[in-house]
Amino acid sequence: MEPNAGGVQSSRKSNRVNGVLLLNKPAGMTSNEALQKVKRFIKADKGGHTGSLDPAATGMLPLCFGEATKLCAYLLEADKTYRVTAQLGEATDTGDADGKITETQPVPVLDYAAWQVILREFVGNSDQIPPMYSALKINGKRLYELARQGKTIERKARKIYIRLMDLIEIRDTRLVFRVHCSKGTYIRTLVEDIAKSVGTVAHTTKLHRESVGDFNADDMLDLESAELVAKEDPDRLRARLLSPDAALNKWPSCTLQKEDVIKFNRGQPVNPGCKDLGFVTVYTVKNKFLGVGESLGKGIVTPKRLFTLPD
Repeated sequence: MEPNAGGVQSSRKSNRVNGVLLLNKPAGMTSNEALQKVKRFIKADKGGHTGSLDPAATGMLPLCFGEATKLCAYLLEADKTYRVTAQLGEATDTGDADGKITETQPVPVLDYAAWQVILREFVGNSDQIPPMYSALKINGKRLYELARQGKTIERKARKIYIRLMDLIEIRDTRLVFRVHCSKGTYIRTLVEDIAKSVGTVAHTTKLHRESVGDFNADDMLDLESAELVAKEDPDRLRARLLSPDAALNKWPSCTLQKEDVIKFNRGQPVNPGCKDLGFVTVYTVKNKFLGVGESLGKGIVTPKRLFTLPD
């Protein structure tokens, strides 16, 4: 939920593995623990994860290996979609089911249509104050470290954008909805704000991330399945990896001729006549991914992130 890229590099002899595995992270495990397990399964020498999920949360966790670790910074910027289950009428100190109940309030009786209207009022731009139980750093300290000491400090509101809020179920005091949101959105805080808007309190009991950016949920693999496949043949699991540029497949792209490929790989600007402005993916005429460039206008593209992939 809290956006944070993580990764490690091992000194032991491993394999040059390049690609992205979309893990359906199980509950009760940190994002880094999940990464380390899969990294061992495929015997990769370098790996990272992006868009950390809280230990209790489940769902899509992109694991990047080899050259694909260079994608982490771009994936942090991606929108996320979550399926959220909230318990209305009870607030906890952490905002989720792991915390202690700190307050109870009666829950107004509202029908499905009324809740749908309420949720959709949160669509659009808004300011959100990060929760104390978060990994956000202020003056070098993680907020959750201060919270565990019983301290509460002032936090600045941050801009977030909600693209979609859709009610799935309302049953007694349980609220289930789907939210498509920008980076940096704290779902626990969103649940609390929704409850506050109808005069009650709430906390998040389940959180499942359905998507990150343009990745397809159908490409996710359970940790148990990944382990079984790896035991039979690690190459079969490596074959499940998406190409490093898979996360960027909806970006505009430019194709370079041989002489421009040499210049681009040396970090020099090229002029392939690219019409799109902003970040672009760059390929050879044989469709080999070279990296990320920035189109500056007048057809000029300057390298921003180079990838060294086998032919």
